Amino acid sequence: MTPIRTGLIGYGAAGTTFHAPLIAVEPRLRLTRIASSRRDDIARAFPDAIIDASPQALIENADIDLVVIATPNETHFPLALAALQAGKHVVVDKPFAVTVDEAQALIAAAQERELKLSVFHNRRWDGDFLTVADLIRRGVVGSVNYFESHFDRHRPAIKEGWREHAKPGSGVFFDLGAHTIDQALQLFGLPEAVTADIAIQREQAEVDDYFHVVLRYGQRRVVLHASTLASAPGPRFTVHGSLGSLVVTGLDGQEAALKAGKTPSGSHWGNSTYTSTATLTRADVAEIIDVAAGAYPSFYRSMAAAIADMGPVPVDPREALDVIRIIEIAKISARDGRTITLL
Repeated sequence: MTPIRTGLIGYGAAGTTFHAPLIAVEPRLRLTRIASSRRDDIARAFPDAIIDASPQALIENADIDLVVIATPNETHFPLALAALQAGKHVVVDKPFAVTVDEAQALIAAAQERELKLSVFHNRRWDGDFLTVADLIRRGVVGSVNYFESHFDRHRPAIKEGWREHAKPGSGVFFDLGAHTIDQALQLFGLPEAVTADIAIQREQAEVDDYFHVVLRYGQRRVVLHASTLASAPGPRFTVHGSLGSLVVTGLDGQEAALKAGKTPSGSHWGNSTYTSTATLTRADVAEIIDVAAGAYPSFYRSMAAAIADMGPVPVDPREALDVIRIIEIAKISARDGRTITLL
């Protein structure tokens, strides 16, 4: 097939670490244009790519089929809408949008124009999550009564950048909360009720840097937690079921490998056993089990197939909309100090 001409808007942390290298290794995509002010960095990494001075110039270019948006969260909606209105397929970095209304408008625009729209919830392809999801779906731990997902870091210093400024979509809850919520919804669907505690704990911080969210599913409890002041992070995942318990420690190694400049391809890519360990306990007998290989390249492989009408988009935007819905509900819960029941 003719390569899908792809334009990337944004060459900051998300664009350089995730999108550009993952697009580059997908043979059905061609990274043709990049819109960013970081001209020297782009020229070194992608000398054949045309550098656009503005997002609008890239969006309006007739030679682009797919637009990938890796910009500050508050710009996701206007840029994605402009790209869809220009007749382009679109990938939006998570979070999908800042509000439910924005997310719904993007879905409607894509449907009206019969364009492919997806959201980069890449941590669906973390090796540790793939392992947890597989064991739960195969019933290895039985009926899950308790699930806990932690995303703890030790980052006490306030860094420069848009994520640390009080703007729509900023803060650790939109950043890491979007990942943990998406993973929980993939496993268990929408909850019956949400109770949230979201806080600013670092001195001089402008945005939230801590959250503790409880999703209620009948007797089951799903706890999503993140802190930027955890010197000794606990388990990444804890699962208790009727037949056993699963505890996963460490982080998937793909992000670190991408930051180190490793190429995201080959049979050994995504082997996360060196960063994550998983212990399964059943009948009081504990065993170490293999952690699945991470698979970030799967996202753009599926996106290319979807554009060629050979399969669904990797992340259904309606599922990404549900993530924004839970974020909105959790923020109200934290503000009012109450549990909110979903209708």
